[in-house]
Amino acid sequence: MVYPFSIRSLPEELKPLQEIALDLRWTWSHAGDALWKSLAPEVWGRTKNPWLILQNLSQDRLSQLAKNAKFKAHLQELMEDRQCYMESQGWFRETHGDKALRGVAYFSMEFGVGEALPLYAGGLGVLAGDYLKTASDLGVPVVGVGLLFQEGYFRQILGSDGWQQESYPYNDPASLPLEPVLADGGRLHISLDLPGRTLLLRVWRAQVGKVPLYLLDSNDPLNTPTDRGITTILYGGGPERRLMQEVVLGIGGWRLLEALKLPIDVCHLNEGHAALVILERARNFKVRNGFNFHEALMATRAGNIFTTHTPVAAGFDRYSPALLSKYFSYIHRYLDELEITVEELLALGRKNPKDSNEPFNMAYLALRGCAMANGVSHLHGEVSRRMFTSLYPRWPLEEVPVGQITNGVHVPSWDSVWADQVWTEACGKGRWMGSLEAHGEAVKGISDQQLWSFQTDERKQFINAVRERLARQLGEQGSDPETLAEANRVLDPNALTLGFARRFTEYKRPTMLLHDPERLVRLLTHPERPVQLVVAGKAHPEDERGKEMVQAWVAFVQRPEVRQRAVFLQDYDISLAQELVQGVDLWINTPRRPWEACGTSGMKVLVNGGLNLSSLDGWWAEAYRPEVGWALGEGEDGDPECDGIEAERLYLLLEEKVVPAFYERNREGIPESWVSRIRTSMAHLAPSYSSNRMLRQYVEHLYLTAAAAYQKRSANGGKLAKELYQWQEELKRHWHEIHFGNLDIRRQPDEQNWMFELQVYLGEVSPQGVQVQLYAEPKKQGEPPVCQVMAPRKAISGAINGYLYQAVVPSKRPAADYTPRIIPYHPEAKIPGEMTSILWQR
Repeated sequence: MVYPFSIRSLPEELKPLQEIALDLRWTWSHAGDALWKSLAPEVWGRTKNPWLILQNLSQDRLSQLAKNAKFKAHLQELMEDRQCYMESQGWFRETHGDKALRGVAYFSMEFGVGEALPLYAGGLGVLAGDYLKTASDLGVPVVGVGLLFQEGYFRQILGSDGWQQESYPYNDPASLPLEPVLADGGRLHISLDLPGRTLLLRVWRAQVGKVPLYLLDSNDPLNTPTDRGITTILYGGGPERRLMQEVVLGIGGWRLLEALKLPIDVCHLNEGHAALVILERARNFKVRNGFNFHEALMATRAGNIFTTHTPVAAGFDRYSPALLSKYFSYIHRYLDELEITVEELLALGRKNPKDSNEPFNMAYLALRGCAMANGVSHLHGEVSRRMFTSLYPRWPLEEVPVGQITNGVHVPSWDSVWADQVWTEACGKGRWMGSLEAHGEAVKGISDQQLWSFQTDERKQFINAVRERLARQLGEQGSDPETLAEANRVLDPNALTLGFARRFTEYKRPTMLLHDPERLVRLLTHPERPVQLVVAGKAHPEDERGKEMVQAWVAFVQRPEVRQRAVFLQDYDISLAQELVQGVDLWINTPRRPWEACGTSGMKVLVNGGLNLSSLDGWWAEAYRPEVGWALGEGEDGDPECDGIEAERLYLLLEEKVVPAFYERNREGIPESWVSRIRTSMAHLAPSYSSNRMLRQYVEHLYLTAAAAYQKRSANGGKLAKELYQWQEELKRHWHEIHFGNLDIRRQPDEQNWMFELQVYLGEVSPQGVQVQLYAEPKKQGEPPVCQVMAPRKAISGAINGYLYQAVVPSKRPAADYTPRIIPYHPEAKIPGEMTSILWQR
């Protein structure tokens, strides 16, 4: 049971304030903004944290509010709105209410729900936060599982020389909008046995609308000083601390779900950081049902899903065998309970299970322990299949079991008040809560005047926000009064405004616009068609090259001739991102293809009428067409040697395409070409790249299938899981006995088909345990391969388990295109995920 964590008791009339303040729905539903702003304008403006506001109100102020009829009426309206939202069925129950999906546990190392709960580093965490909000809106039965970091990720401070400095402010749990989870009248603790000691993990709950987010925290006074620091800094420390964070997330996270007795069918791993939940879920199933480890894994893996966001193999977490052995020899007598050896454990995370020197790779464990896996864009799905092909030797690239579901953004978290009004008039208030099919036609009916007017309003508000931030930033640097006054005059509300904000790392090429600084100066200061630029972004604390790129931008915006046209804002976070995507005309993105797995920042401008100019990487590779924005390059893979050529293309695009489209106006002063792109982008891209579409695809393509498979494998005492394990072991023992005999190919009398007849000798393998196929590679990229099942027609005389297999295929392709092969087969198995053997006829 969960109890509120409050400093003081509220007057009875104001008790609902606590419930509303602890529901992070206020990060996207702004009905209560005016109420919180009226209580503490400065605190609201700086923190957007109602829980902090509530805690800092004096008792006198609370007493006054309890007697204020107007305030209480407003509070009652908010409570009724929340109750209506919480009781609404939602898309999932309306559409799939009869489907047996009891619960999804979404594991992520970081969650970016809002700035009041700063538990994220970048896009991965923001995506996880958007996912939870969308699950709440759609009524999908999800719980989030993560870590409560005492400091989280760093805050960026720019020195007077433009060099990035890092600050790690303390996340005081009492000031964060969350509650401790209690059990039996005391705090709930999850325990893990470590070498020589027991680690106690405290449990917290943040409410994200209808979705609970559970957070584990090692900062308990009974832990050793070292262990208290496990959840100090997100991604901080060396390999040992990183491993311990992943132990806490995966193993501790599943034990938390068990302690809360939550019915979970599906575990969704947002990146490989959570891969250890695979082991703990299997261990728990094993102990409960009396299985061996491999039988338990066969049952539970059916309900595990792995989403990878990593575009290069070097990005996966890898650990030395010695470090893994050290911890897994102790954690709750882990290997004893699993009844496997250290070597068997390490084999699950190695490309070559027999290589004792190969590090343990969390992504490999995730693939072997999850029935389904996906990349986060169409291009990233292709990249991921190439990265993981070595785990499936001799299997065609197209059949490597990694699909793709393109990321999306939670639109209500990123739209401006003006965009919200335009969309509400066109599509209705509940437009992001269900089906999106009608949105495109509705948006097409918005007039040019309306589209251009709301963009102008957004730009004006954004420039005011930039001026405020810049003045505060310069004040912190100790700038003189004249420089501070100048901050209030930067940018022009009528000029074309470009936005560029992201993590500063080399593959994102954040200094491409600085390749020819004088040319950029000319672009920005053109007398008739001026352009202005707002830049933001952090470099990893250990990335010296990234910091140099930050410094290069800071030096550029300080040049006297561009000070009015270019700004670098420090400490890129969710709040700053919201201001940027709501106010810029054009979002620029320059990653080196194919290193951007998806990239969601450009999606966030869509709802606000912003346009994109980007490399054809990640989501833009599938979204781009000329009528919605601009593409940098033609989809070729990036080469560092060609960065100068790409920069030249970028300047030309801006000078010859983008700027003219913005400034060529009709008699009413409207840039018709620009507004046409806004309308098309809003109509076609905003719905397609929303997290509404993304989560509905997860539900319908993965979750329902995974839940059904897990329930089927675990039913009847796990009968099917045991059967599958026995089938797998039997195939492993006898696979080497399978071989091909003669192959006969002839054209059918109708001249329209080929007849293939193939002799196959199975040894002691049952013919029901394999499938003989004819395989032909795709003729064109994007097409599926041809995979024709060959049927056994008769036994071969004098042979043990020898059969003549036949298949007929159209003769429009040459017979030489087809190759016979034998693969494992069971109607309930995932191939090649659960059995990678394959035999080709030479």
